[in-house]
Amino acid sequence: MTRLPPEECDVLLRDGGIAHIRLLRVSDQAALHELVDRSSERSTYLRFATGGTATAHAYMDRMTGSGYRGQALVALVRGRLVGVAEYIGDDAGVRADLGILLDDETHGHGLGTVMLEHLALNAAEEGIKEIVADVLAENTPVIRMLKDSGLELRQRYADGWVSFQISTATSAELLARIDAREHEAERNSLSGVFTPRSVAVIGASRAVTGVGNRVVRNLIDGGFAGPIYPVNPRAAEVCGLPAYPDLSAVPGPVDLAVVATPATAVLGVARDCARHGVRGLVVVSSGFAEMGSAQQEAELVRVCREAGMRLVGPNCLGIVNTAVSLNASFLPDRPRAGRLGLMSQSGAVAAALIDRAAGIGLGISSFASVGNKADVSGNDLLEYWEDDAATDVIALYLESFGNPRRFGRIARRVSATKPILVVKSGRGDAGGRAVRSHTAAAATPDAAVDALLRASGVIREDSVQDLLDTARLLTHQPLPEGPRVAIVGNSGGPQAMTADACEQRGLVVPELSEAMREALRVRLRTAAAVGNPVDVTADGEAGELADAIRTVLADPDVDAVLVVYTPPFGSGLSRTREAIAAASQGTGKTVLACVLGHDGLIGSHVPSYAFPEQAVHALSRAVQYATWRSRPQDPPVEVPPVHAASARQIVQTDLAHHPEGRWLDYQTAARLLGCYGVQVAKAVPVDGADRAREAAALLGLPAVLKATGPGLVHKSDVGGVRVNLRSAEQVRQAYREMAERVGPEMTGALVQHMAADGVEMIVGGVAHDVFGPLVMVGPGGVTAELLADRAFRVPPISGAEAVRMLGELRCEPLLRGYRGRPAANVQALQAQIIGVGRLMDDLPEVAELDLNPVIVTPAGAVAVDVRVRLAPAAPRRSPFRRRLR
Repeated sequence: MTRLPPEECDVLLRDGGIAHIRLLRVSDQAALHELVDRSSERSTYLRFATGGTATAHAYMDRMTGSGYRGQALVALVRGRLVGVAEYIGDDAGVRADLGILLDDETHGHGLGTVMLEHLALNAAEEGIKEIVADVLAENTPVIRMLKDSGLELRQRYADGWVSFQISTATSAELLARIDAREHEAERNSLSGVFTPRSVAVIGASRAVTGVGNRVVRNLIDGGFAGPIYPVNPRAAEVCGLPAYPDLSAVPGPVDLAVVATPATAVLGVARDCARHGVRGLVVVSSGFAEMGSAQQEAELVRVCREAGMRLVGPNCLGIVNTAVSLNASFLPDRPRAGRLGLMSQSGAVAAALIDRAAGIGLGISSFASVGNKADVSGNDLLEYWEDDAATDVIALYLESFGNPRRFGRIARRVSATKPILVVKSGRGDAGGRAVRSHTAAAATPDAAVDALLRASGVIREDSVQDLLDTARLLTHQPLPEGPRVAIVGNSGGPQAMTADACEQRGLVVPELSEAMREALRVRLRTAAAVGNPVDVTADGEAGELADAIRTVLADPDVDAVLVVYTPPFGSGLSRTREAIAAASQGTGKTVLACVLGHDGLIGSHVPSYAFPEQAVHALSRAVQYATWRSRPQDPPVEVPPVHAASARQIVQTDLAHHPEGRWLDYQTAARLLGCYGVQVAKAVPVDGADRAREAAALLGLPAVLKATGPGLVHKSDVGGVRVNLRSAEQVRQAYREMAERVGPEMTGALVQHMAADGVEMIVGGVAHDVFGPLVMVGPGGVTAELLADRAFRVPPISGAEAVRMLGELRCEPLLRGYRGRPAANVQALQAQIIGVGRLMDDLPEVAELDLNPVIVTPAGAVAVDVRVRLAPAAPRRSPFRRRLR
């Protein structure tokens, strides 16, 4: 299996700064000596246990000499080498000694920890099981760093030294620590962008139609409290503020720079910002990768990374943070302040979203138009909003995923406390991608997006309107504790429509208890209906509607109240809105309204929708999210007995003989699947009628004959499957007939013993170029594509997740025993799903996989037909390696 060389990459430090990590080069010799010269006597003593710097200088010469046999990483900050970390393996290649030296100015920023993480991963990839670090007992910072790393370690004390034996094995605990460190770094790196103390607008035009002028005007009108510095070499003032010819003339430090110059000038501006210590760059200028200038965009990123600047854009609208009155954008209108964090890749969609949100009472906490996403992306913003006290709900409009697996990890964590809503454009199919398996045909990129978001607890919306409707409810109301809805209104028709919509969306409209109905009769006029829906009649006044709302809110069997009011009946629109707001005040339950024809907010907290379907849609999404959030946390993924090393050997051997990849023969595929505990029916490959007859006699009758050949996917469609063959002679004759009918595509056949009758299912996997592996389950056999009844997940898959996958299928009752049939062994099917998930997660070279059908009987589950395609693939990037993309 091909190994990636140690990565050269940028990483975020604890304070939000950026370091570049790469392998040591011989040309670094002078920089290493400069590092030693800058180091204090105390630092060199703790590293080398000797006084002075002579030993340190001599060691740096050995590290860059031809005889050096270790691996060393260096870290650069703002172009200067500030750290070196190394391991030197023993002769057996299983243990190594560790050493780290950092610039004194970097201490406490997390640089040593991130270098240790990378070094341990590199060592593990080289087969080293343990790293040994001998540390002076007085070196408390390094001891604390090692203990806090999350790496499994043992320690012992002797003669003033502490010896650490550090395992290079990865673990869930290590990943959790790495994620926590990455989260802190991301949050701190973006704080200078969203909460700057000062802002410069470079390219601030005097023309009122100019983008730079609009940005300056928005900053002023938004009430930004810090200094605003327009930069324009040909103007004395812009929007009433003094203008400066360049950054060197600005009288104070600049945290954030908004660049609105022509694209050709942006690189020069970025280098100028780097020299002046700017922390964040928002490039609204277009003319980069979206126009074919990818190289120029890459250079812009490089300049920003080397300077430790985060970059928003280019080709974007800008950013907003209403909590600090920052409107560093050229949006046409000032966003309304609120509790929604919003990101959009599309500027046009962003402008429409913010305009529409303001019109319906939905405010923004902060906003980022990320444009080309050259640096700051949705993943970064999720990390920032996770701890942002001003943000309760997060909404993303995405056109692409940069790192889907990392998105899934972050989103799952954030969704546990804050809802995330996503509209993902581009729901098309695979775009003509050539696939030959059932699973790959079904597992379109959109199915992969669905699986990723579902597993992360993210609410996926089909449209911007749906997103705004759901966000409005989630930002203003508590989550419902269940799906039980009481409908209260003044018009039977709209209420009936609402009840129908609830049923279609999986919500429950329960009959109210007799005690509750009696309580309503006491408060309402005789003509009122007191079941559920509760109809106060068109003549019912605002006070009666309020009484009905309060009464049903007190019902312990009601989780949410949906008020449906048709104006201008009763007391009229204004008084009725006041009554709804008053009646819902102080309740801990979810209250929303449908005021026909009117979208907006009632009072300060009740979202109101123009049509019943809007309200019910938003409520159903809130219920689904609340259900996801309240379910017990899945235990760690159960690891079935596997032989991963044997599986990798099978893959390596086969790709060595077939470098372009191929569809595995049945026997090899069965051996590979067996490494992961996947049960596969025994089969004998044959290449003629006589061999088929012999195989049938060996395996036992009745027999099944299946044609084989690289192009045969739908074998049943071309007469390539014969079942229930009762004699060896029948098998022989069936082979002849099959070969004649199928033709040259049939290169042979498989003979199997006829499986017991059971439920036919399909379990499959596919490796997406962008999303990684995806696992599918659904009804199998000839119905695999006909019924389109499928569930997808991103592996690894736990036992609980396998249960949920099956629960989503319409065919699931067949497994539980349908119309008198015996219940199937669902646990055995779950084991097949878990095993396939683990295989797909471990082996990126498995491009497509079909177990179709898997016959599930009361006794177990066995795959009676398998197809596995291998293809060359780069190893997947480790989730344990922190890096900026």
